[in-house]
Amino acid sequence: MSLEDKFQGKTLLVGITDHYQAPYEIEQKAFGGKAEFINFNSRDENSFSEEILRKLDVLLVFHARITEKTIKNLHNCKIIVRYGVGTDNVDLDALKGFDIPLCNTPDYGIEEIAATATAHLLNLWRRISAYDIASRTDDGNWAKNIITPIKRISESTVGVIGTGRIGATVIRNMTPYGCRILGFDEYQPKSHSKEHGYIRAASLKQLLAESDAISLNCVLTEETTGIVDGDFIKSMKKGALLVNTARGGLFKNLDVIEEGLKCGQLGGVGTDVLPNEPPGGHALISAWKNYEPWLYGRFVVTPHTAYYSESALYDMRFKAAETAALFLKGNEPRNRIV
Repeated sequence: MSLEDKFQGKTLLVGITDHYQAPYEIEQKAFGGKAEFINFNSRDENSFSEEILRKLDVLLVFHARITEKTIKNLHNCKIIVRYGVGTDNVDLDALKGFDIPLCNTPDYGIEEIAATATAHLLNLWRRISAYDIASRTDDGNWAKNIITPIKRISESTVGVIGTGRIGATVIRNMTPYGCRILGFDEYQPKSHSKEHGYIRAASLKQLLAESDAISLNCVLTEETTGIVDGDFIKSMKKGALLVNTARGGLFKNLDVIEEGLKCGQLGGVGTDVLPNEPPGGHALISAWKNYEPWLYGRFVVTPHTAYYSESALYDMRFKAAETAALFLKGNEPRNRIV
């Protein structure tokens, strides 16, 4: 059944919280041209018009934090869809009291995020950023092996925490380098490791102790929030590398990262995400911005862009809208969270 038949020619009212601006050809394609879009253009739900919220058929959420304040006004809303994977910006407990499904969009940007994680791993491993800075700041460093140690990748172990779509792609990307690959994900079946070509770590402790480099690819949940704390870092191999293209909330704070880098327990950190974005004036951020010599190429940051390519952006926008459109046509909500 088409949306036109389902809603008897009625134009659907779709709210977009923030970020994306008109025109909305991508979303409109998913709705078959039968939607009107209203952008609240704010990450602050306090600025959302309650009158408009009450009229919405669909709410598409990007960065904005959504709590009961917004949810209780969605009198006509059939479904909420998150642009992207994480739903930590939606109050799930509050939503459970309302008959509105929440879905996410997990199947976009997999290739891009995994490629960024792999690039961070290789960059840190081969000390590319460190050599770039050293070469620019002193011509006397040319053709000198001044940055050590650099371990051969094929003689190393890579640990992947979270072996879902993205983690499995990181594993596939690293396999040609001949390294030993450990994976830890309690939610994957035992057969998963054989299917994707990695060794299933018996515990997180084993993975931390044996890995020369670790890629964080797990979702942010109550269980994983702040998982990278002092004990986590102390349990790693001394001088191991750490890459995070998942969520900034996996880091307890930047203090533990700074301490780990300063004492050498962390050989290097490559991250696309931070606990606070933009990161503000933390001492580690200041040292990074000011090219302090102790941190040369050991703390490499990309500004939450791991997911991005033009194709990935299209997929995210279309699939989020399509999830809503399919549900409105009578299908079961796909990728349902609540």
